[in-house]
Amino acid sequence: MKTLDRYIAKNFLFGYVIALGVMLGMFLTVDLFLNIDEFAEQGQQGAAVMAAAIGRYYGARCLLWFRDLGGLIIVIAAVFSLARLTRNNELIAVMASGVSLKRILAPILFLALLLTGLMIVDQELIIPRLTEELTRKQDELTGQAAYDLWFLPDANGNLICCKRFEEKIQTMHGVLIVLRQPEDADTWRVVGRITADKAVYDPQRKGWRLENGLTMRISKAGLQTPSPEDFFVAADFYATHLSPQELPLRRREGFKALLSLRQLTEMERDPGTRRTEMADIALQKHSRITTPIINMIMLMVALPVLVCRDPRDMKTAILTSFLTTAACFLVAFLCSLFATEVIFGQVRTALFSWLPIAIFFPIALIQIDTMRT
Repeated sequence: MKTLDRYIAKNFLFGYVIALGVMLGMFLTVDLFLNIDEFAEQGQQGAAVMAAAIGRYYGARCLLWFRDLGGLIIVIAAVFSLARLTRNNELIAVMASGVSLKRILAPILFLALLLTGLMIVDQELIIPRLTEELTRKQDELTGQAAYDLWFLPDANGNLICCKRFEEKIQTMHGVLIVLRQPEDADTWRVVGRITADKAVYDPQRKGWRLENGLTMRISKAGLQTPSPEDFFVAADFYATHLSPQELPLRRREGFKALLSLRQLTEMERDPGTRRTEMADIALQKHSRITTPIINMIMLMVALPVLVCRDPRDMKTAILTSFLTTAACFLVAFLCSLFATEVIFGQVRTALFSWLPIAIFFPIALIQIDTMRT
């Protein structure tokens, strides 16, 4: 690596660390200020317990914010480093040495590529392991929450409900399982139900042991038999892939964003997945590819504008780069909203997922090609 590359890379990384600290610190401070009373409810168990809960909660949140804000932070770091070079008239010295201004973009783009890869690792390997922390509320201790569950689909196509699920002892109380069978691609028929006073997870058998469990079957014509003795059948076990670790995740709105690409693929193949969820799964799968590309495009759109030789033009360049980056971000956001909607009788997830790239990638290439060097 040449001396110039090392110098530009050092400036960029310095700006990146500052931008990362400011953005994460701002989000953490605002969220903690708004929810400090929720954490205070754990103060009865001691200040150490409350501090540990806050640390675990925001430790996981920072990794989630890093994934969501990583592209924007890279652009801010590029603005910081190039503005510093322009203010000190260093770009003029670079040009005087015979080096093209396009050449100084190489270390920034290379480091941005590495940081984007780090965001992918965060999404695919780290965040899926932290779902227990990311799904709990501020006033809940890890592994000790208790809540109700309603109509969670499993791989059998059945719906699991319970009045109370205790994470600490991995037990469901007041269990109701709605048994279903598919009639066609869009329709499920209820064929019975299972009720139980309690259900405890058995990891060896991969299912739930039922206490006082009863199964009731229903035929298309109605009840199979009027005899109460035959109407109810004892049930002591229900096999399902929904483990105690899966249940907290499934109750969270938008939980698919916390899954890895492998988990999304498994969920897509799951026969119990509702048809209405397929568009969300497809959007998440496409976004795992398109989001890193869009982040790089936002940087490519902003960089040529920021490379200006006159310090007096820097404010205008920063404003222009901000507007173009914001436009790219806004288009990507709007496309994600329309990607799961029915438009002219069809859900066009792939089209809307890749549309921002189709719009802004040519713009980025044109701006780099026409930049004054």
